[in-house]
Amino acid sequence: MDTLSKDTLIEARQLISPHIHQTPVLKSRALNKISGAELFFKCENFQKTGSFKARGASHAILRLSEDEKKRGVATHSSGNHGQALAWAAQKLGIPCQVVMPENAPEVKIAAVRNYGAEVHLCAPNLAAREAGLKAVQDQFGSVFIPAYNHPHIIAGQSTAAAELLDENPDLDLIITPVGGGGLLAGTALTTHYFAERCQVIAGEPEGANDAFLSFYSGERIKEHQSQTIADGLLTTLGEINFPIIQELVSDIITVSETEIIEALKLIYQRLKIVVEPSSAVALAAILQQNERYKNRRIGIILSGGNVDLAKQPF
Repeated sequence: MDTLSKDTLIEARQLISPHIHQTPVLKSRALNKISGAELFFKCENFQKTGSFKARGASHAILRLSEDEKKRGVATHSSGNHGQALAWAAQKLGIPCQVVMPENAPEVKIAAVRNYGAEVHLCAPNLAAREAGLKAVQDQFGSVFIPAYNHPHIIAGQSTAAAELLDENPDLDLIITPVGGGGLLAGTALTTHYFAERCQVIAGEPEGANDAFLSFYSGERIKEHQSQTIADGLLTTLGEINFPIIQELVSDIITVSETEIIEALKLIYQRLKIVVEPSSAVALAAILQQNERYKNRRIGIILSGGNVDLAKQPF
């Protein structure tokens, strides 16, 4: 955590604030009643590019040297990070290459292209993604900007929780979904430095439970066969992210596909907003453990809203 100091997080927020939205925090009496808690929804579905990923991507891009900017950037992504990096690169006139699995939602592939990046499709596995990235870097000399396993990304993602705590400094708990762990690690660092009394936990699909298994075994799982409707959470925990999560996160709760879909329905019905299934995982975890978190003041980070409307689960 030496490179992710309190000052680093403050600088990250100052650096990206002119470029991103300070997203709203919504409340619902109906969802409070259903959960038995007081819920505060940080709506990153309203963020630039439709997800919190714009925070980390813009921070990483803004930290590039002039030489690195000329070389351009590249990444592999199932969707949201690719969109965010393409958007951030386009704003600064930087070339961007994105390697995407061929089974990524069409809406996300199209969005990456619309932001001006060149998309390179590959087989839907990590080895193919990494091979595709290497080929792109060999061809273009691009700087690799990972989706979560980088201090600049984690510092950027930390700013969502910082905004949430500015508005609601007396939260007992913040919960995020977890995939690679960028948002979770950033949130945990924010509470560690600025709201030590506030716990941080995560929700994760049962069908992609590598973070849960890593957290409770003490060893990071590097490869995992995952299957879940929450397509943004199919990645395994990052090497940098894992020790931060081990030290600063209180719990990881796994939820079923049925629980994710039911939570997704509630968000649509009660908050009247569009979110992707990955966002609903956090609410699903709170609803599953409602007795445990009864009467608590809970911040829920809704991670994004990039959905394929033709493939809704209800």
